[in-house]
Amino acid sequence: MRFRAGIVIGAGVGYYLGAMAGRERYEQLSSFVRRARGSDTFDTVEKKARAVLDLGMERARDAVEAKMGNGSEPDLVLN
Repeated sequence: MRFRAGIVIGAGVGYYLGAMAGRERYEQLSSFVRRARGSDTFDTVEKKARAVLDLGMERARDAVEAKMGNGSEPDLVLN
């Protein structure tokens, strides 16, 4: 419950501060984001981040498959 309240309060404060900053500040930030996304550095960082995420997903999938017996149904143990 505290988490939800924090989200609502954070959104409200962000909205309030954004409204105070006005349209001109929004345009400045928007322009900065567009320039940053178009840069070669951003592309490099994005590719590296995707590679790290893909590797993490692959490792997680391998770990689950190892626990499950390489993706097959787990063997039933009867006592």
